[in-house]
Amino acid sequence: MPQTVLVFAAHPDDAEFFAGGTLVRLARQGARLILVIATDGRKGSFEYRGEELARLRSEEEARRAALVLGAEPPILLGHPDLELDTLPPGRLREQFMRLIRQHTPDMLFAHDPFAPAELHPDHRAVAWAASDAVNFAPLPLMHPEHLTEGLRPHFVVEKYWFSDGAVGANKIVNIGDTFDAKLAALAEHKSQITFLVEDVLRQAKLAGLDPQSMLGAAAGDPMAAMTWAMQAQASEVGRRAGMQYGEAFRYTRFHPFVENLLAGLT
Repeated sequence: MPQTVLVFAAHPDDAEFFAGGTLVRLARQGARLILVIATDGRKGSFEYRGEELARLRSEEEARRAALVLGAEPPILLGHPDLELDTLPPGRLREQFMRLIRQHTPDMLFAHDPFAPAELHPDHRAVAWAASDAVNFAPLPLMHPEHLTEGLRPHFVVEKYWFSDGAVGANKIVNIGDTFDAKLAALAEHKSQITFLVEDVLRQAKLAGLDPQSMLGAAAGDPMAAMTWAMQAQASEVGRRAGMQYGEAFRYTRFHPFVENLLAGLT
């Protein structure tokens, strides 16, 4: 039966970047994809002004990318970029818990709270809020006001946690037949692709490297450079499991005690 998949992402391009191939695969299998984007992405640029960038990334690029993934129009929480750590304590967790109870997903994708050396404060904030929300959404005394709104406690069985490098990953998903769709979805985030590639090229030059010699013509084409990087990353992940391209996750389901019992039964 088609499943409901809920994704908690800090920024408009995070779902595509970390899990795009897997999400396309699920959509093609009939799953309902619901993307939740916590911030408006207003600070990720060297050229755009904040309000202009927020509108472009959230209202235009994110919606087009969701269509490519096969997802519904994204749910935009609209928090200012790079300011999730300044929200009132528990605010993001409550929003996530409400969405879990509202949509009752079978699977959840989110930033990994246990990823080592995560540099982005928005990623860290979403990761911990998502972890808390998914672990305590089954408890009726957590935000009991949700009950008065008709929302019931809900346990999400499958959790897919993503991060840079996917350290601690225990599940690799084959995206050989969805990699091109992942790239197509990422390409809709044109402003962010340009920004990310420019940021890396600036650092490469400071390090004394010559991007032209490394990337050739791709050095002057942000999407070509991103494609090269994504291919290298997906190839490295896939190689671990004998695949052409893969995406890696830290995958969890039940309490360790329950998992041990299941392992004993099999």
